[in-house]
Amino acid sequence: MDILLLLLGFIFMIVGILGSFLPIIPGPPLSWLGLLLLFLTEGIENDWWFLGITFVVAIAILVLDYTIPAIGTKKFGGSKGGVIGSVTGLIVAVAFPVIGIFGIIIWPFIGALTGEIIAGTKKDKAFKAAIGSFIGFLTGTFLKFALSISYLVLFVLKAAEHKSQLFGPASEWVKSLF
Repeated sequence: MDILLLLLGFIFMIVGILGSFLPIIPGPPLSWLGLLLLFLTEGIENDWWFLGITFVVAIAILVLDYTIPAIGTKKFGGSKGGVIGSVTGLIVAVAFPVIGIFGIIIWPFIGALTGEIIAGTKKDKAFKAAIGSFIGFLTGTFLKFALSISYLVLFVLKAAEHKSQLFGPASEWVKSLF
């Protein structure tokens, strides 16, 4: 059972990292679920303080991810249209990955600019607001990615620290498969 929990936890870690870039997937909470699954194994003693603190941080980053683009847009004089356009641009980048990794950077900016223009903002102000929305989007993405990578590192370190309890002697582990 520990191997299954460990494998599922690692899968949650990878999906959490992907969720740092994909707006549909809540990356940090999924990475935290990976940590939780690791601590639910019999080989690792539960540390509820650690899990509680990492959960609060994951939720805080998730909330910040939704507020930072709005703050960036408002700071640069934009509207809600810029934020909506930025998220729409990211969805376009994910749905049509023609440009590759640069699409994840370019499309949110184009979306924010388009959203501002549709909202009726003048072009120079729309461009400035789009930059603010884009900077906010990049900041949120960076925070989610950094946290998800940090949780992966903690996951790997904790699993490596308790590898003998998780995997036991190799011969017993192989026998348990059959």
